Amino acid sequence: MGIPILGANSASGAYEISNSLRFNDNDSAYLSRTPSSAGDRRTFTYSGWLKPAVASATSRTLIGAGANSGTNDYSIFQSGNKLRFSFATEGSGDIVTDGVFRDPAAWYHIVWAIDTTQSTASNRVKLYINGTQETNVSGTYPAQDYQTSINNTVANVVGARSYSTTSYYDGYMADVHLIDGQALDPTYFGETNDNGVWVPVENGKGAGGAINFGTNGFYLQFKQTGTSADASGMGADTSGNTNHFTPSNLAALDVTEDTPTNNFATLNPLIGNSGITYSEGNLQFSQYYNTASTIAVANGKWYLEMKILNDNTYNPVIGIAQTHTTLATIDVNDYHGNVTDSYGISREGNLFANGSNIGSQGFTLAQNDIVGVALDLDSGTKTIKWYKNGSQVATRNLSETQSNPYVFGTYASSSQAGEGSFNFGNPAFSISSGNSDANGYGNFEYSVPSGYYALCTKNLAQFG
Repeated sequence: MGIPILGANSASGAYEISNSLRFNDNDSAYLSRTPSSAGDRRTFTYSGWLKPAVASATSRTLIGAGANSGTNDYSIFQSGNKLRFSFATEGSGDIVTDGVFRDPAAWYHIVWAIDTTQSTASNRVKLYINGTQETNVSGTYPAQDYQTSINNTVANVVGARSYSTTSYYDGYMADVHLIDGQALDPTYFGETNDNGVWVPVENGKGAGGAINFGTNGFYLQFKQTGTSADASGMGADTSGNTNHFTPSNLAALDVTEDTPTNNFATLNPLIGNSGITYSEGNLQFSQYYNTASTIAVANGKWYLEMKILNDNTYNPVIGIAQTHTTLATIDVNDYHGNVTDSYGISREGNLFANGSNIGSQGFTLAQNDIVGVALDLDSGTKTIKWYKNGSQVATRNLSETQSNPYVFGTYASSSQAGEGSFNFGNPAFSISSGNSDANGYGNFEYSVPSGYYALCTKNLAQFG
């Protein structure tokens, strides 16, 4: 995959999703609920918007239920980034997509419509991706009238396997539905807008009609930040059923503005090499060599922050590079500013520009410092500015002819592997003050410079 200019699935419709929940598999994060009475175990629908982090070596669970490995029914992004629904009782069924889903810039809408009462096997499990039925699947369908553990009086879990809480989901979830007793098509949850993009619709206002959630159905909008299993928690059920979930290893910070209707940049795990490890929804890195943002910009004024997380052995270079430069040098020992069409500031306070070391700017960076980067591609003289904990410490005019868009990123040598966290407006590190841009988007530690904006698709549509 290349680097998208506007980000994949930059959906914008009448209905706006305000929040998502960020799951970090390293934290063993999930939501759980055990129904007090069984619902329909043969017929149900799962609908959710998902922006998965790329972790092809591991399985990442969307939803599952069951008391043990023999009764555990679940849907996952399996190793290799294929979607799978497994009916765990031996010989009962296992459906896997032939295609893969690994775009870290994209929000996918996924609908599993399950109805094991159907006499035709292929009608028992239907998968829809962004409004279109996925027919390129392999495996076996469950036996007719097979009873799943979903909607049974056992642990029903979002983001992990139920019986062992493993195979944790990694990435973002938004607008998650479970419909007990009906196998619905995607027109209940989304529609194609005038631009030909599949977008979410307000609950109950899709072309399919009003939604009857059934006994154990639920609707997770992730609007709350509490950790209790009630209406104040991030696992609050807003369907009216009060089927609330209990969060585990999730914090208020994991409720984010990054949604299908306002897609924020993250770091791109498809760019780079095996020396980089990503976490916290592709915002935190432990790495050497280059990494880059999922969204590139050719105009506009943009602001971001990066927090240095480890000790002073880490000498990062933080800045920008044109996309052709980033892609060409990503696997070699080059850094922002050390090659043409790129600019960077090091922890030691040195400014690098277009292959030259401009020299010290009179500051240094240390653990827990927050570096702000402000890129102006609209003014007559295009500039990049750097900030240390809210105070400007360096600036540079962009001297080259801009023939390609820019990405934001950082670099560290293999002998100085570092750890840091980017904030494009959807922070994975704690914010003490809270500042949005002039459009009200993003959450930053320090004030956004006047006229600059968070790197998200709402702002890109207006200024990019």
